[in-house]
Amino acid sequence: MATEPNLPVMAALERIRVFPVKGLDGVDVHVADVLPGGTIEGDREFAFFDADGTVLNGKRSQRVHELATDLDTETGLFVVETPAGETKQFDLSADLQRAESWFSDYFDAELTLRRDGERGFVDRREMGPSVVSTATLETIATWFDELTVDGVRRRLRANLEVSGVPAFWEDRFVGDDAPAFAIGDIRFEGVTSCGRCVVPGRDPDTGAVTPDFREQFMKKRRETFPEWADASEFEHFFTAMLIARVPESDRGRRLEVGDPVAVIDTE
Repeated sequence: MATEPNLPVMAALERIRVFPVKGLDGVDVHVADVLPGGTIEGDREFAFFDADGTVLNGKRSQRVHELATDLDTETGLFVVETPAGETKQFDLSADLQRAESWFSDYFDAELTLRRDGERGFVDRREMGPSVVSTATLETIATWFDELTVDGVRRRLRANLEVSGVPAFWEDRFVGDDAPAFAIGDIRFEGVTSCGRCVVPGRDPDTGAVTPDFREQFMKKRRETFPEWADASEFEHFFTAMLIARVPESDRGRRLEVGDPVAVIDTE
């Protein structure tokens, strides 16, 4: 495995994106704390569950793509717009029953809205934030006709985006002998590259399936796999984005867009 190129001085935290309700749209924030559970403040803080206790997300229902959602960070109101142009606003912290009723009617299912402010309803609850480089998004966008960089960003749904580094820079942090990295004064340790599900293969606005997405993605991923990453640590090539862990000693600290990023030793 070759040594990764040194990080340029301008390597920085370009974007922080959290997903207030699991499965629905993300919102960009300028600052966010690392929670005691090791995840990002406000990420997947709420989630809808059906009567069987199954979470509502893109893997379970393609209809989540129909809704455009946003969070007004000043008022705390969660805004939902349907394909017909109907708009609803909910204070999720104080108006759970009203939100449950509307979403249950929309998805034709008995849904319960739950909240977890300590860790959020992330898929890998023992791990932490997802990390991707801007260059990775730009590269993947070139693999498919009509895909934009922001479209890839919305398909992959990463929490933290790092600029000023090469494409697939985040692959370097997978494996027992991999280094760690710091964003500001917060240490991040790589856990695994994120194996993808059906969601990245869909248009984030319509849910329409991109033809041969998985096959083309894996072909190009194999062809462009970086020399500084350890391929033996990857189960397959339908992966993109790093799932990281923040040590307990660094939790409670604050991330801010523009924070410098640096590779650090594993010791």
